[in-house]
Amino acid sequence: METVVNTSRPVAANGQLTQKPKWLRVKLPTGQKYTELRGLVDKYKLHTICTSGSCPNMGECWGEGTATFMILGNICTRSCGFCGVKTGRPETVDWDEPEKVARSIKLMKIKHAVITSVDRDDLKDMGSIIWAETVKAIRRMNPETTLETLIPDFQGVERHIDRIVAVAPEVVSHNMETVKRLTREVRIQAKYERSLEVLNYLKKSGINRTKSGIMLGLGETEAEVLQTMEDLRNVNLDVLTIGQYLQPSKKHLPVKEFITPDQFKKYEEIGLDMGFRHVESGALVRSSYKAQKHIL
Repeated sequence: METVVNTSRPVAANGQLTQKPKWLRVKLPTGQKYTELRGLVDKYKLHTICTSGSCPNMGECWGEGTATFMILGNICTRSCGFCGVKTGRPETVDWDEPEKVARSIKLMKIKHAVITSVDRDDLKDMGSIIWAETVKAIRRMNPETTLETLIPDFQGVERHIDRIVAVAPEVVSHNMETVKRLTREVRIQAKYERSLEVLNYLKKSGINRTKSGIMLGLGETEAEVLQTMEDLRNVNLDVLTIGQYLQPSKKHLPVKEFITPDQFKKYEEIGLDMGFRHVESGALVRSSYKAQKHIL
């Protein structure tokens, strides 16, 4: 069965849905742990994707001692149609960044840290050295903190990926983002097969837990989603996240469909039957949602 646009929802002249359904409404984050971390972030000007990306799950994740940090600057060399990160010429690499991130995690008393980055195709090592040094610094300063590294594809160059393998994060993640047919439109400089090869290489190189994520609502069919899930299981992926795409600005790709909670639940059940160790599937699910549970 193919998924179709729910035409009962308001649709603009360009076919884009103009009103979010009720299941996408979120409560403001609250709680003592959230308030404490928010105060530290503001006081020390700590940089997390949670705050800069206005993540809807920030209160829940922070309350459980999980946060996501972005390294290698905030300007990306790629121009993906879904992503709100700026595209352009990145700034010079900050070689003190590993220590800064490690100190931030220590200040925030983070139990499980997720590290991600922009793509740095402008660098010979594509940022892989800073990646490895960041993991090492976190390990030195926060020996009890577990780690997930949400890495770019490093253009599939194995010697760069090997630097991640060598520092052995508990989880290594690389997002597919979308189905094969839409990859060229959604991830302009990425390749569907290359991302699968990266995940396969990580697993074959001894990474204990591999992970990936896809967004829905970009015009994919149910059959295409299931094929992507099968492709990921075929490279022995352990953890899969499935969430709703939301347009960052009018310049980005439009939302073609708001996926229902029942459909997300269906994908979760199918994924578990396929053999994934964990499947997080829901409208508000993002890559690092419930990340602390994915090391179990």
